Amino acid sequence: MTAQTDTNKGLERAVRIVEAIKKILAEDKKQKQPLFLKIKDDFIFKMARKAVEMKHRPLVIGIAGESASGKTTFVHHTVNALIPKDREGIYTILPCDNYYYDMEQKLKDLGSYDALFATGFSFDTPDAINLDLMKEHLLKLKNGEEIVCPDYDFVTCASNPNGEVKKPTKILLNEGLYVLNEGLREIMDVKVYIFTPFEIIKERWYKRAASRGKTGKAADMQFANVNETAQTYIRPAHEISDIVLNGVVSAEYIEEVTSKIYKEIKAAVLG
Repeated sequence: MTAQTDTNKGLERAVRIVEAIKKILAEDKKQKQPLFLKIKDDFIFKMARKAVEMKHRPLVIGIAGESASGKTTFVHHTVNALIPKDREGIYTILPCDNYYYDMEQKLKDLGSYDALFATGFSFDTPDAINLDLMKEHLLKLKNGEEIVCPDYDFVTCASNPNGEVKKPTKILLNEGLYVLNEGLREIMDVKVYIFTPFEIIKERWYKRAASRGKTGKAADMQFANVNETAQTYIRPAHEISDIVLNGVVSAEYIEEVTSKIYKEIKAAVLG
């Protein structure tokens, strides 16, 4: 088989993927709560070509959005829909939340979250997270090396550098507040932004904060900061993303749509 024949077959498969995905997106658009809110015009074809041509390097997907927008939920339900649980080496999830700097001793010294926030400390700026280490780990995984991901405790603010071993896989999912920031977005093959209305974010955020020991004045102080810093550090990612997804759709619908897309891509690539 000649190189030209390979190229032609690859192009035909990419076109089949594009046509199939466009049909799925057209059906999604009719829903009261569609999953896809925006897709860049040329993105579907570019990704179809990559799906056909990329055989020996991982696909790196960055998923950003505001705190409590639904990033982690989307990632886990997508994985549930696409990847059998008994198969290893298919995907690795690298959460931005794991890379918060250790603040355990400072929290103990000050005695409370109220006192910690009164110093001007914020969990919701890029300075609170070791993005350089996360970038280093992401590049190592992309280059076929395993890493040890830190483990962070949101109740005690302790960071354990000896967390979970992450291995290089076919799909790398990097999710968190700042994964589409400058310096990181260039690594991504796919840039995804999760959009969720403010009132829903607020409700989810307070519920999660309570589970992490933050209530009352401490929670109010942090949420005010969350909203302020999102305007500067997170919401601009909406504009540079390839895809904007709806953060209020059901888990079942996420799995249904992503499963359909995966099946079409798999059929075209293997067909």
